[in-house]
Amino acid sequence: MSVTLRKRKNADGSTSLRLDIYNNGQRSYELLSHLKLEKPSTPLARENNKDLLRQAEAIRVARAAELEAGGYNLVSDAGKRTVVITWLKSYSENYKKKDARNVSGVINRFEEYLKAERKMQITFPQLTPALIEGFIDYLNDLHKGEGPSSYYARFKRAIKTAYKKRLLKENPLDFVEKKPKGKAAEKEILTLEELKVLSGTPCQNDQLRRAALYSSVTGLAWIDVKNLRWRNIDLKNKNIRRYARTKTKEAITVALNDTAIKLMGEPGNPDDLVFVLPTANGANKTLQAWVDRAKIEKKITWHNLRHSAGTNLALSGTDVLGISKVLAQASVKHAQRYIHAAEQMKRRETDKLNIEL
Repeated sequence: MSVTLRKRKNADGSTSLRLDIYNNGQRSYELLSHLKLEKPSTPLARENNKDLLRQAEAIRVARAAELEAGGYNLVSDAGKRTVVITWLKSYSENYKKKDARNVSGVINRFEEYLKAERKMQITFPQLTPALIEGFIDYLNDLHKGEGPSSYYARFKRAIKTAYKKRLLKENPLDFVEKKPKGKAAEKEILTLEELKVLSGTPCQNDQLRRAALYSSVTGLAWIDVKNLRWRNIDLKNKNIRRYARTKTKEAITVALNDTAIKLMGEPGNPDDLVFVLPTANGANKTLQAWVDRAKIEKKITWHNLRHSAGTNLALSGTDVLGISKVLAQASVKHAQRYIHAAEQMKRRETDKLNIEL
């Protein structure tokens, strides 16, 4: 069994990389398309290529270790020879889910932590519960709110993957008693009255104005609104049909009320976008400027619009199951936060009726 890094020159002067994997008489290949080398015509290009080659070699080492460990019914010497941070970087490089940036972020923080502890070269048997608890302290000191728990959840997922690949004899996470501090900060929402005020306030981008209000009354996330096309819309039955959410890839049907239908405007060709929107960063800047212009003193991003839809449903009396259905959530657990937010708002309003006796 072997894993070899191969290079192939391309007509444009670039170089493609792949892994040549040989195991049990079978040969397979893994293309490292994300690590394509530039034509080395400048010092910067040559330096970038060196960095990409280091990443490719880290992936090769990790694949070889996984191959060796997987060939036995118990943990082989692969884990003893695999440097933890090298394997984690390979894991991050090949992680393709929506939270890839967060995964990369926690791996970078773990690398910084290991540097501070002078333990950059530890292998998997040296990944102890005490070391992991030290990393939890590091995250607690570095971040506030839900940051530590969010990063740690992704770190745990990576270590569990290494355990499943038999790089660890036992899972050190099972012996970690410390937990990350902090909890999610309460998110701002726009009430129905504030949405009415916002609707009547001029916005520099009408497409964005309509799309933002659309998210507020349908609960669709930014990426789903941005990618929405007319072929997904069934005006006769007033819903979004055969639609797969970007986050979950699950096919869903979203009911549309009269406000949502009006906000979409005149139908276009099936492949046309319903809303032509800028980048997420640009959209959030324009959205906040619009909120400020409406004299609504809240920090609002597109995610707050989806949160607003869920909370306003809760305030109107919709139960947790109904909210999860409207927002196309796989579990009612996520809808519980909107019920909690609504209760908090009711509590604050009730407190205004206090009188001094």
